[in-house]
Amino acid sequence: MFALFTDFGWAGPYVGQMHAVLSAQCSNRPIVDLQHDAPAFEPRAAGHLLAAVVKSLPAECIVIAVVDPGVGSQRQAILLEAGGRTYLGPDNGLLTALALRDPRARAAVIEWQPTALSASFHGRDLFAPAAARLANGKSLPCRPLPLHDLVGADGPERLAEVIYIDGYGNCWTGLPAEDLAPDCRILCANSSFARACTFSDVEIGQPFWYENSAGLVEIAVNQGSAAAALGLTIGSAIEVRPGERLSQ
Repeated sequence: MFALFTDFGWAGPYVGQMHAVLSAQCSNRPIVDLQHDAPAFEPRAAGHLLAAVVKSLPAECIVIAVVDPGVGSQRQAILLEAGGRTYLGPDNGLLTALALRDPRARAAVIEWQPTALSASFHGRDLFAPAAARLANGKSLPCRPLPLHDLVGADGPERLAEVIYIDGYGNCWTGLPAEDLAPDCRILCANSSFARACTFSDVEIGQPFWYENSAGLVEIAVNQGSAAAALGLTIGSAIEVRPGERLSQ
């Protein structure tokens, strides 16, 4: 299986062109659109989101991850093996969270080059055909890359900030809910609120936090938009108040 994770959105030809390359070069593998509304131009936030949403993918899946504001620059293209899956994407922090959470992870710089490579669409021209080569058992020249040399390897393992806002205005954070005590409160945008199990446990219009389906702390408003109500955007910081037990 191939899985695509990008910030492309559905407008325009980009997702379809990546499908076309993969289907033409490796027609026997299904393609799953895991997500195409990852935080645009925000590889660090998108990387923490990716680490959470890939849990639903089977082992041996090849994930093509493209949130790449530095496309066409000197940033490296890398291959990562982590959690039983293979990832291809830019070395800009997007794959770093995945790498650092698996003690057996291995990274490498992709040295293979296609015959035609545009300056601005490496998802179609480099990462998709490289993924197809791997799936077809063909060689993909690479050189090892120590994990501590990955972009962002010196950053926090968990992000106490908003990393994704879904279509309802719910705000995902980079904090695993299992790291927080049930009685702690979340503070952000000068508001403090408690945990609830799900939306129907609070009054309509009331903000709360809960453990979402990806296992992350999510800030929500029952039948409303937390982003609009609290003025939250990607990167908005949150604080954990008494009762916290964050893992180190």
